[in-house]
Amino acid sequence: MNGAVDSAMRPQGRSVDDRRAQVWACLQGVMDPELDESVTELNFVTHAEVDAADRVHIEFRLPTYWCAANFSFLMADDMRQAVSRLDWVKGVSVVLGEHMYADKINAGLAEGRSFQETFGAEADGGLDDLRQTFLVKAFQRRQVVLLGHLIALGHSPGEIVSLTLAELGSLPLDDTGEKLVQRYLERRAVVGSAPSDAMAFVDAKGARLNAESLPGYLSDLRRVGINAEFNGALCRGLLAARFDLGTPFVPKSKAMPASRGADQVP
Repeated sequence: MNGAVDSAMRPQGRSVDDRRAQVWACLQGVMDPELDESVTELNFVTHAEVDAADRVHIEFRLPTYWCAANFSFLMADDMRQAVSRLDWVKGVSVVLGEHMYADKINAGLAEGRSFQETFGAEADGGLDDLRQTFLVKAFQRRQVVLLGHLIALGHSPGEIVSLTLAELGSLPLDDTGEKLVQRYLERRAVVGSAPSDAMAFVDAKGARLNAESLPGYLSDLRRVGINAEFNGALCRGLLAARFDLGTPFVPKSKAMPASRGADQVP
């Protein structure tokens, strides 16, 4: 969990606006599993409110009407789990709008059912395997960017593959490098145990990287990144074509008093 969400975990005595801001902080840490980008930055979340009973109500949309049901359910479930970690929250409702499976997904979410329970025989497995697949891809994308940055700074392949996690965290880096390390460390445990003395750079199976084969390894990972970048550009284009994004969505906690209601999608 990122620092913004950690600070949002402090309960009691907060105003509605404060609690709404905590909810948005949680949602900011929820990633589109394929693009590895925040659902708030992608403009997917259109509504996040806290009622008088400390229940949170979230509404979101996706770039296309036909996004896969398991993908859509996964994102909704991730939002629900993230916001539920706030200790003052008494319940979370997540509603998907304008989607071919919206009614079915929303009913399953409202009743607390799993994806398999919601879709029955139509479900092609559960969400755990799908979630792990996307987490590994996110790990690979973050790793290749960090490795490229370290090489550009003059670190040799031999030095890089010999780093432990503790050593990686203590490298003197520029601001960009520090941010890349932080993002990478958020996903490092996805592929294996990550104590401070563990190797910093391993492959998707947890095996230590080799200095001699590092260039070829990086080349393979860049293909993963290029595919994801293409999908990201496509998703943004589809979302912009489907909805009017000319006026950025602003949460109520940040809106000016005279502005139109932030619940409304422009």
